[in-house]
Amino acid sequence: MTEQNIRIGHVSVGTGCPPFVIAELSGNHNGSLDRAIALVDAAAAAGAHAVKLQTYTADTLTIDVNSADFVVSGKDSPWSGRSLHELYQQAHTPWDWHEPIMRRARGQGMVVFSTPFDETAVDFLESLDVPAYKIASFENVHLPLIRKVAAQGKPVIISTGMASIGEISDAVQAARQAGCKDLVLLKCTSTYPATPENSNIATIKCLREIFDCEVGLSDHTMGVGAAVAAVALGATVIEKHITLARSEGGVDASFSMEPAEFRALVEETRRAYEAIGKVKFGPTPSEQASLVFRRSIYVVKDLRAGEKLSPDSIRIIRPGFGLAPKYYDRVLGAAVRQDTRRGTPVSWDMLL
Repeated sequence: MTEQNIRIGHVSVGTGCPPFVIAELSGNHNGSLDRAIALVDAAAAAGAHAVKLQTYTADTLTIDVNSADFVVSGKDSPWSGRSLHELYQQAHTPWDWHEPIMRRARGQGMVVFSTPFDETAVDFLESLDVPAYKIASFENVHLPLIRKVAAQGKPVIISTGMASIGEISDAVQAARQAGCKDLVLLKCTSTYPATPENSNIATIKCLREIFDCEVGLSDHTMGVGAAVAAVALGATVIEKHITLARSEGGVDASFSMEPAEFRALVEETRRAYEAIGKVKFGPTPSEQASLVFRRSIYVVKDLRAGEKLSPDSIRIIRPGFGLAPKYYDRVLGAAVRQDTRRGTPVSWDMLL
Protein backbone atom coordinates (compact mmCIF):
# COMPACT_ATOMS: atom_id res chain seq x y z
CA MET A 1 0.00 0.00 0.00
CA THR A 2 1.10 3.55 -0.67
CA GLU A 3 1.94 5.07 2.69
CA GLN A 4 0.28 8.45 2.48
CA ASN A 5 -1.64 9.74 5.46
CA ILE A 6 -5.08 11.23 5.06
CA ARG A 7 -6.55 14.08 7.05
CA ILE A 8 -9.81 13.91 8.93
CA GLY A 9 -10.47 17.42 10.10
CA HIS A 10 -7.21 18.68 11.60
CA VAL A 11 -5.88 15.19 12.44
CA SER A 12 -3.57 13.09 10.26
CA VAL A 13 -4.60 9.45 10.00
CA GLY A 14 -2.36 6.70 8.71
CA THR A 15 0.46 4.29 9.39
CA GLY A 16 2.83 7.05 10.46
CA CYS A 17 0.46 8.39 13.14
CA PRO A 18 -0.90 7.17 16.47
CA PRO A 19 -4.29 5.46 16.18
CA PHE A 20 -7.19 7.81 15.47
CA VAL A 21 -9.62 6.99 18.28
CA ILE A 22 -13.30 7.77 17.74
CA ALA A 23 -15.81 7.97 20.59
CA GLU A 24 -19.21 6.87 19.31
CA LEU A 25 -22.04 8.60 21.23
CA SER A 26 -24.86 6.69 19.53
CA GLY A 27 -27.97 6.69 21.76
CA ASN A 28 -26.14 6.85 25.09
CA HIS A 29 -27.41 10.40 25.62
CA ASN A 30 -30.61 8.70 26.88
CA GLY A 31 -32.75 11.47 25.45
CA SER A 32 -30.91 14.31 27.20
CA LEU A 33 -28.92 17.01 25.42
CA ASP A 34 -27.12 17.78 28.68
CA ARG A 35 -26.03 14.16 28.87
CA ALA A 36 -24.88 14.27 25.26
CA ILE A 37 -22.73 17.30 26.08
CA ALA A 38 -21.38 15.49 29.14
CA LEU A 39 -20.44 12.54 26.91
CA VAL A 40 -18.51 14.90 24.64
CA ASP A 41 -16.65 16.29 27.65
CA ALA A 42 -15.91 12.78 28.90
CA ALA A 43 -14.57 11.75 25.50
CA ALA A 44 -12.33 14.80 25.39
CA ALA A 45 -11.03 14.16 28.91
CA ALA A 46 -10.30 10.55 27.93
CA GLY A 47 -8.15 11.71 25.03
CA ALA A 48 -10.42 10.73 22.13
CA HIS A 49 -9.48 12.35 18.84
CA ALA A 50 -13.02 12.41 17.51
CA VAL A 51 -16.65 12.23 18.52
CA LYS A 52 -19.16 10.63 16.20
CA LEU A 53 -22.93 10.99 16.11
CA GLN A 54 -25.63 9.11 14.22
CA THR A 55 -28.01 11.09 12.05
CA TYR A 56 -31.40 9.55 11.42
CA THR A 57 -34.99 9.50 12.57
CA ALA A 58 -37.11 6.46 13.22
CA ASP A 59 -39.06 7.23 10.05
CA THR A 60 -35.95 7.45 7.85
CA LEU A 61 -34.87 4.01 9.01
CA THR A 62 -38.09 2.02 9.13
CA ILE A 63 -41.88 2.21 9.43
CA ASP A 64 -44.06 2.05 12.52
CA VAL A 65 -45.23 -1.55 12.29
CA ASN A 66 -45.19 -4.13 15.09
CA SER A 67 -45.39 -7.33 13.05
CA ALA A 68 -42.68 -9.96 13.53
CA ASP A 69 -40.50 -8.59 10.73
CA PHE A 70 -40.20 -5.29 12.57
CA VAL A 71 -39.46 -6.61 16.08
CA VAL A 72 -35.95 -7.46 17.29
CA SER A 73 -35.59 -11.13 18.17
CA GLY A 74 -32.79 -13.16 19.70
CA LYS A 75 -32.18 -13.78 23.38
CA ASP A 76 -28.63 -12.39 23.19
CA SER A 77 -29.67 -9.03 21.77
CA PRO A 78 -29.87 -6.10 24.23
CA TRP A 79 -32.91 -4.94 22.23
CA SER A 80 -34.83 -8.21 22.06
CA GLY A 81 -38.59 -7.70 21.89
CA ARG A 82 -38.38 -4.05 20.90
CA SER A 83 -39.96 -2.83 17.69
CA LEU A 84 -37.50 -1.20 15.31
CA HIS A 85 -39.46 2.04 15.19
CA GLU A 86 -39.66 2.26 18.98
CA LEU A 87 -35.96 1.49 19.37
CA TYR A 88 -34.85 4.06 16.80
CA GLN A 89 -37.21 6.66 18.22
CA GLN A 90 -35.51 6.26 21.60
CA ALA A 91 -31.96 6.02 20.28
CA HIS A 92 -31.87 8.78 17.68
CA THR A 93 -30.07 12.05 18.27
CA PRO A 94 -32.48 14.92 17.51
CA TRP A 95 -31.22 16.88 14.56
CA ASP A 96 -31.43 20.19 16.39
CA TRP A 97 -28.95 18.80 18.94
CA HIS A 98 -26.27 18.25 16.33
CA GLU A 99 -25.03 21.83 16.17
CA PRO A 100 -24.55 22.36 19.93
CA ILE A 101 -22.94 18.92 20.31
CA MET A 102 -20.59 19.60 17.43
CA ARG A 103 -19.77 23.06 18.72
CA ARG A 104 -18.87 21.58 22.11
CA ALA A 105 -16.66 18.90 20.53
CA ARG A 106 -14.83 21.39 18.35
CA GLY A 107 -14.33 23.61 21.37
CA GLN A 108 -12.62 20.67 23.07
CA GLY A 109 -10.24 20.31 20.12
CA MET A 110 -11.84 17.15 18.75
CA VAL A 111 -12.92 16.25 15.25
CA VAL A 112 -16.67 15.68 15.09
CA PHE A 113 -18.70 14.01 12.35
CA SER A 114 -21.59 11.60 11.94
CA THR A 115 -23.09 8.55 10.32
CA PRO A 116 -25.94 9.49 8.00
CA PHE A 117 -28.56 6.82 7.39
CA ASP A 118 -30.25 8.34 4.38
CA GLU A 119 -29.71 11.01 1.77
CA THR A 120 -31.58 13.72 3.68
CA ALA A 121 -29.18 13.22 6.58
CA VAL A 122 -26.25 13.82 4.24
CA ASP A 123 -27.75 17.12 3.10
CA PHE A 124 -28.31 18.12 6.72
CA LEU A 125 -24.75 17.22 7.73
CA GLU A 126 -23.37 19.17 4.80
CA SER A 127 -25.13 22.24 6.21
CA LEU A 128 -23.08 21.67 9.39
CA ASP A 129 -19.84 21.34 7.38
CA VAL A 130 -18.80 17.97 8.77
CA PRO A 131 -15.21 16.99 7.83
CA ALA A 132 -15.93 13.30 7.15
CA TYR A 133 -18.63 10.65 6.99
CA LYS A 134 -19.07 7.18 8.44
CA ILE A 135 -21.12 4.44 6.81
CA ALA A 136 -22.50 2.00 9.37
CA SER A 137 -22.17 -1.74 8.91
CA PHE A 138 -25.91 -2.11 8.39
CA GLU A 139 -25.71 0.42 5.55
CA ASN A 140 -22.63 -0.91 3.75
CA VAL A 141 -24.89 -2.47 1.10
CA HIS A 142 -26.80 0.81 0.61
CA LEU A 143 -24.83 1.81 -2.48
CA PRO A 144 -26.95 4.88 -3.35
CA LEU A 145 -26.21 6.28 0.13
CA ILE A 146 -22.50 5.50 -0.24
CA ARG A 147 -22.43 7.31 -3.58
CA LYS A 148 -24.20 10.33 -2.09
CA VAL A 149 -21.71 10.47 0.80
CA ALA A 150 -18.67 9.96 -1.43
CA ALA A 151 -19.79 12.71 -3.79
CA GLN A 152 -19.23 15.26 -1.03
CA GLY A 153 -15.47 14.85 -1.55
CA LYS A 154 -14.64 14.17 2.09
CA PRO A 155 -13.01 11.18 3.82
CA VAL A 156 -15.36 8.21 4.09
CA ILE A 157 -15.14 5.53 6.78
CA ILE A 158 -17.04 2.32 6.05
CA SER A 159 -17.67 -0.40 8.63
CA THR A 160 -17.60 -3.86 7.11
CA GLY A 161 -19.73 -5.79 9.60
CA MET A 162 -21.58 -8.75 8.03
CA ALA A 163 -20.26 -7.87 4.56
CA SER A 164 -18.83 -10.49 2.22
CA ILE A 165 -15.69 -9.64 0.29
CA GLY A 166 -17.90 -9.04 -2.74
CA GLU A 167 -20.13 -6.63 -0.82
CA ILE A 168 -17.11 -4.76 0.51
CA SER A 169 -15.76 -4.54 -3.02
CA ASP A 170 -19.10 -3.13 -4.22
CA ALA A 171 -19.06 -0.51 -1.46
CA VAL A 172 -15.45 0.50 -2.17
CA GLN A 173 -16.10 0.70 -5.90
CA ALA A 174 -19.22 2.81 -5.35
CA ALA A 175 -17.34 5.20 -3.06
CA ARG A 176 -14.35 5.60 -5.33
CA GLN A 177 -16.37 5.99 -8.52
CA ALA A 178 -18.42 8.71 -6.83
CA GLY A 179 -15.31 10.70 -5.95
CA CYS A 180 -13.98 9.36 -2.63
CA LYS A 181 -10.20 9.70 -2.48
CA ASP A 182 -9.67 9.15 1.25
CA LEU A 183 -11.19 5.85 2.34
CA VAL A 184 -11.02 3.91 5.59
CA LEU A 185 -12.44 0.42 6.06
CA LEU A 186 -13.20 -0.77 9.58
CA LYS A 187 -13.27 -4.43 10.50
CA CYS A 188 -16.44 -4.86 12.52
CA THR A 189 -18.43 -7.66 14.10
CA SER A 190 -22.06 -6.61 14.21
CA THR A 191 -23.08 -8.28 17.45
CA TYR A 192 -23.63 -6.32 20.64
CA PRO A 193 -21.47 -7.02 22.50
CA ALA A 194 -19.10 -8.92 20.24
CA THR A 195 -16.93 -11.73 21.55
CA PRO A 196 -13.19 -11.88 20.94
CA GLU A 197 -13.67 -15.27 19.28
CA ASN A 198 -15.93 -13.70 16.65
CA SER A 199 -13.77 -10.65 16.02
CA ASN A 200 -11.35 -12.13 13.45
CA ILE A 201 -9.14 -9.07 13.44
CA ALA A 202 -6.60 -10.88 11.27
CA THR A 203 -8.89 -9.63 8.47
CA ILE A 204 -7.45 -6.13 8.97
CA LYS A 205 -4.25 -6.97 7.09
CA CYS A 206 -6.25 -8.55 4.30
CA LEU A 207 -8.46 -5.47 3.91
CA ARG A 208 -5.40 -3.25 3.58
CA GLU A 209 -3.78 -5.51 0.99
CA ILE A 210 -6.90 -5.98 -1.14
CA PHE A 211 -8.32 -2.46 -1.11
CA ASP A 212 -5.15 -0.36 -0.68
CA CYS A 213 -6.66 1.97 1.88
CA GLU A 214 -6.46 2.78 5.57
CA VAL A 215 -7.98 0.19 7.86
CA GLY A 216 -9.21 0.09 11.42
CA LEU A 217 -11.54 -1.56 13.90
CA SER A 218 -15.07 -0.70 14.95
CA ASP A 219 -14.99 -2.61 18.21
CA HIS A 220 -17.96 -3.92 20.19
CA THR A 221 -15.98 -6.25 22.46
CA MET A 222 -15.52 -5.51 26.13
CA GLY A 223 -12.13 -4.19 27.21
CA VAL A 224 -9.17 -2.96 25.18
CA GLY A 225 -7.55 -6.23 24.11
CA ALA A 226 -9.06 -6.44 20.62
CA ALA A 227 -8.23 -2.80 19.87
CA VAL A 228 -4.62 -3.15 21.03
CA ALA A 229 -4.18 -6.29 18.93
CA ALA A 230 -5.79 -4.53 15.96
CA VAL A 231 -3.20 -1.75 16.13
CA ALA A 232 -0.46 -4.36 16.09
CA LEU A 233 -2.05 -5.73 12.92
CA GLY A 234 -2.03 -2.32 11.23
CA ALA A 235 -5.25 -0.63 12.34
CA THR A 236 -4.94 3.15 12.16
CA VAL A 237 -8.50 3.93 13.32
CA ILE A 238 -10.28 2.61 16.42
CA GLU A 239 -13.96 3.26 17.11
CA LYS A 240 -15.66 2.44 20.42
CA HIS A 241 -18.96 3.42 22.03
CA ILE A 242 -18.75 5.61 25.13
CA THR A 243 -21.15 5.98 28.04
CA LEU A 244 -21.01 7.86 31.32
CA ALA A 245 -21.96 4.74 33.27
CA ARG A 246 -23.23 1.36 32.12
CA SER A 247 -25.30 1.11 35.29
CA GLU A 248 -27.41 4.08 34.13
CA GLY A 249 -28.64 2.10 31.12
CA GLY A 250 -29.27 3.21 27.58
CA VAL A 251 -29.71 1.52 24.23
CA ASP A 252 -25.97 0.87 23.78
CA ALA A 253 -24.74 1.11 27.36
CA SER A 254 -24.19 -2.62 27.87
CA PHE A 255 -21.34 -2.74 25.33
CA SER A 256 -20.01 0.81 25.76
CA MET A 257 -16.91 2.00 27.61
CA GLU A 258 -17.03 4.20 30.67
CA PRO A 259 -14.73 7.25 30.68
CA ALA A 260 -11.87 5.66 32.64
CA GLU A 261 -11.98 2.65 30.35
CA PHE A 262 -11.98 4.88 27.31
CA ARG A 263 -8.88 6.67 28.58
CA ALA A 264 -7.20 3.28 28.93
CA LEU A 265 -8.20 2.51 25.34
CA VAL A 266 -6.56 5.70 24.06
CA GLU A 267 -3.41 5.15 26.13
CA GLU A 268 -2.98 1.44 25.41
CA THR A 269 -3.60 1.70 21.66
CA ARG A 270 -1.04 4.50 21.50
CA ARG A 271 1.43 2.36 23.44
CA ALA A 272 0.79 -0.49 21.03
CA TYR A 273 1.49 1.82 18.09
CA GLU A 274 4.70 3.11 19.68
CA ALA A 275 5.84 -0.42 20.49
CA ILE A 276 5.57 -1.71 16.90
CA GLY A 277 8.58 0.26 15.72
CA LYS A 278 10.70 -1.48 13.08
CA VAL A 279 12.73 -4.65 12.72
CA LYS A 280 15.70 -4.11 15.02
CA PHE A 281 18.38 -6.36 16.49
CA GLY A 282 21.06 -5.45 18.98
CA PRO A 283 20.85 -2.92 21.82
CA THR A 284 18.78 0.17 21.35
CA PRO A 285 20.27 3.45 22.57
CA SER A 286 18.22 3.14 25.76
CA GLU A 287 19.63 -0.36 26.36
CA GLN A 288 23.29 0.64 26.12
CA ALA A 289 23.55 1.38 29.81
CA SER A 290 22.18 -2.08 30.62
CA LEU A 291 24.97 -3.92 28.82
CA VAL A 292 27.13 -3.70 31.96
CA PHE A 293 24.70 -6.02 33.73
CA ARG A 294 25.35 -8.85 31.33
CA ARG A 295 27.68 -11.62 32.46
CA SER A 296 31.34 -11.71 31.47
CA ILE A 297 34.52 -13.53 32.50
CA TYR A 298 36.14 -12.39 35.76
CA VAL A 299 39.09 -13.49 37.85
CA VAL A 300 37.68 -14.73 41.16
CA LYS A 301 40.94 -15.71 42.83
CA ASP A 302 44.23 -13.81 43.27
CA LEU A 303 46.77 -15.01 40.69
CA ARG A 304 50.52 -14.69 40.39
CA ALA A 305 52.25 -13.76 37.15
CA GLY A 306 52.47 -16.81 34.88
CA GLU A 307 49.70 -18.70 36.68
CA LYS A 308 47.16 -20.31 34.36
CA LEU A 309 43.46 -19.62 34.34
CA SER A 310 41.36 -22.51 35.64
CA PRO A 311 37.73 -23.21 36.53
CA ASP A 312 38.67 -22.32 40.09
CA SER A 313 40.14 -18.93 39.22
CA ILE A 314 37.68 -17.55 36.66
CA ARG A 315 33.89 -17.45 36.51
CA ILE A 316 31.16 -16.08 34.26
CA ILE A 317 29.51 -13.44 36.45
CA ARG A 318 28.07 -9.97 36.38
CA PRO A 319 29.02 -7.21 35.49
CA GLY A 320 29.87 -7.21 31.80
CA PHE A 321 33.28 -5.51 31.61
CA GLY A 322 35.22 -8.69 30.90
CA LEU A 323 35.41 -10.93 27.87
CA ALA A 324 32.12 -12.35 26.65
CA PRO A 325 31.11 -15.76 28.07
CA LYS A 326 31.61 -17.39 24.65
CA TYR A 327 35.38 -17.08 25.16
CA TYR A 328 35.43 -19.03 28.43
CA ASP A 329 36.75 -22.31 26.97
CA ARG A 330 39.28 -20.41 24.88
CA VAL A 331 40.93 -18.62 27.80
CA LEU A 332 41.07 -21.63 30.11
CA GLY A 333 44.72 -22.63 30.47
CA ALA A 334 46.07 -19.24 29.38
CA ALA A 335 48.59 -17.65 31.73
CA VAL A 336 48.34 -14.13 33.14
CA ARG A 337 51.15 -11.68 32.37
CA GLN A 338 51.33 -10.24 35.87
CA ASP A 339 49.93 -10.59 39.34
CA THR A 340 46.16 -10.27 39.06
CA ARG A 341 43.74 -9.52 41.87
CA ARG A 342 40.38 -11.17 42.46
CA GLY A 343 37.62 -9.11 40.76
CA THR A 344 39.65 -8.23 37.66
CA PRO A 345 37.77 -8.54 34.33
CA VAL A 346 39.51 -10.91 31.95
CA SER A 347 40.83 -9.25 28.80
CA TRP A 348 43.04 -10.44 25.96
CA ASP A 349 45.89 -8.08 26.81
CA MET A 350 46.29 -9.53 30.32
CA LEU A 351 47.06 -13.00 28.93
CA LEU A 352 50.30 -14.48 27.63
